[in-house]
Amino acid sequence: MSNASTNKKLGWIGTGRMGYEMAARLGRAGCDVLAWNPTQTKAEPLVKYGVKIADRLTALAERDIVFTMVSGPDDLIEVVTGSKGVLSHSDRAPKLLIDCSSVSTEASATVREQAAARGVATLAAPVSGNAKVVKAGLLSVVASGPEAQFKIAEPYLALLGRGVSYVGEGELARMVKICHNILLGVVTQSLAEITVLAEKGGVPRHAFLDFINKSVMGSLFTKYKSPAFVNLDWTPTFTPYLLRKDLDLGLEAGRNLGVPQPLTALTREIVQSMIGNGYEDSDFGALLELEAKAAGLELKSEKKVIDDGLSGKS
Repeated sequence: MSNASTNKKLGWIGTGRMGYEMAARLGRAGCDVLAWNPTQTKAEPLVKYGVKIADRLTALAERDIVFTMVSGPDDLIEVVTGSKGVLSHSDRAPKLLIDCSSVSTEASATVREQAAARGVATLAAPVSGNAKVVKAGLLSVVASGPEAQFKIAEPYLALLGRGVSYVGEGELARMVKICHNILLGVVTQSLAEITVLAEKGGVPRHAFLDFINKSVMGSLFTKYKSPAFVNLDWTPTFTPYLLRKDLDLGLEAGRNLGVPQPLTALTREIVQSMIGNGYEDSDFGALLELEAKAAGLELKSEKKVIDDGLSGKS
């Protein structure tokens, strides 16, 4: 990074699995980062990456740019506009707030309006990936808000992964994230169906997915998901509940905008069936098991070492 892009004091709110790795990337890049988390012990290991730890949220009011990576809309509103939030001081506030959380357009707009009343600019910058993807340097970021403020934030956002896409003003980044997660659900259901079809036809899962990943239809996502499909590891990266929420948001947007979404609607009902079959806390990739049950196929782990496309990257 050049001197022009390293002269901002950064604040970071939220060091869960994703937030921790994202703040760590900024720290490793030499950025001046002050982090806060409700449970301070979860933030303290960031010290080894050069990140400083705040003992109170209001300390971040003196930072130039503050990032938020929290679990939901209520948390976002609380940490920004609450009685002890980063905007709670009448005489000081950050110049720019950047929210990387997956929250509703309404919550994001509420924060943006209240921040604007204090003269604070905001960017919506939701991300695509999980903690392992962040660590591998492959996180995708989409941003919307004032273009001049985006230009200031762009060098930092770019450090979080493989780059950042600017899509315009206001809350447009939230729409992009919803569309992305619709594709995530539909593609995963399709991958589950064809993998079960191939296996029932006699093809081992690892061999079939190896071919798909080497074909024009393969992607970073299909490669990343292959170890779970082959070895039936449903350790959560994204739960069916969260996927259903995003599919519902997408369908609502489609109704409001007059866009038919038959595949999205069908996938939403399949995900609902998944939840009803007891997969509440599993990874959404367990759509494979639901499909196999419907096909009368008993799945077994193939116990293969599969390259996920992330190992060794940073």
